Amino acid sequence: MPKYTYKVRDEQGKTFTGSYTTDSKDRLRAALQNRGYLVLDITEATRGLFAAKTQTRRRGGKVPGHVLAFFAEQLSTLIAGGVPLVRAVTLLGQYSSNPTLGMVLTQIAHDVSSGQSLHEAMSHHPKTFKHVWLSLVQAGEVGGQLAETLMQLSIYTKTQEGMKSKIITAVTYPAILTIASVGVLIYFIVGIVPTFAQIFADFNLTLPMLTIIVLKVSSVITNHAVALILCIVAVVFAFRFYIRTPNGRKRWHSFLLTMPIFGKFLQNIYYDRMLSTLSTLLRSGVTILNAIGVLEESFEGNVIIRNALKQVRADVAAGKAISDSFGATGVFPGLMVEMMKMGEESGKLPGIIATLSKFYADNVDQFIARFSAVIDPILIIGVGVLIGIIVASIFLPIFKLSQIGS
Repeated sequence: MPKYTYKVRDEQGKTFTGSYTTDSKDRLRAALQNRGYLVLDITEATRGLFAAKTQTRRRGGKVPGHVLAFFAEQLSTLIAGGVPLVRAVTLLGQYSSNPTLGMVLTQIAHDVSSGQSLHEAMSHHPKTFKHVWLSLVQAGEVGGQLAETLMQLSIYTKTQEGMKSKIITAVTYPAILTIASVGVLIYFIVGIVPTFAQIFADFNLTLPMLTIIVLKVSSVITNHAVALILCIVAVVFAFRFYIRTPNGRKRWHSFLLTMPIFGKFLQNIYYDRMLSTLSTLLRSGVTILNAIGVLEESFEGNVIIRNALKQVRADVAAGKAISDSFGATGVFPGLMVEMMKMGEESGKLPGIIATLSKFYADNVDQFIARFSAVIDPILIIGVGVLIGIIVASIFLPIFKLSQIGS
């Protein structure tokens, strides 16, 4: 029998490796999961160094979410129509419009035809298929409902991509307007103000305070542009280095969740993503312990929520109720905890979680609509005021010159 090496995470969040001899990788995975471990990786030890290097080369790359959603929908349709799995994956790989996905599917078809399960073949490509995909596909294979699970996965991926598109659309126009406005202001300060500054100096005028301030700002930016750019770059690099440290990342992510106006918006985004993922996993037959483990592994956007999920997983593994585990973290809102408690008591936890997810998704949509309606006039008025100040600072001395001439 082949020997396998595995990497798992226990209930306390500690990661360790080991080896075991068994007849199949799926049996080892099931045994480890039954012992309460979250399986991170299983590799056949007898494959040797050459096979390991080959697997590294086969990992593929990132594929856009909408492409993966379409792939899941197509694969579900083919399997439901009676097409064998290897044939279906091969066809989708041959006719995929995305070269990276096409290459990955070709390798997956080869692995499945060699005896590996679909989720096992997908696990060789972590850059393409995340933990959510692997867990859902595995649940579909074990439950004999792969076609239905793939369709749920397609809907889930489309929902996540739709939310991402809404956010990008909401910030695109303000970002373009801001960049254009900054460009106009820099042109005024660097290109126009210095010319008038020389004129005012030649006439030896007593300048208003507003004009003096604008001329000083223009002088600093014009004469020390390189130093200012270097300072900005240094600050950016220092900030990026700081937030990569454990303490810096924790402080920054905590600030993101509590900052005025946008903190609540980010919370709603994170809660919607977390709950929609959890609901999809539970509805597909993934156990609650493994589902929370998948969330913990895939939730890299905020270390505060990830650590909270780690605590939740440890509490659930210790026999604590799901709602009590979420409430004990102090991170998740009371509404979420109470709704989960109702779901546990009624036996309809996945449905309650899906309802919660829709609630937070609606909050995100409302914020985006209000943000889009308010931010544009604020930016236009703000830029108009700044340009008006610059123009006024230039024309006030010009009026004085006209009075002297008359």
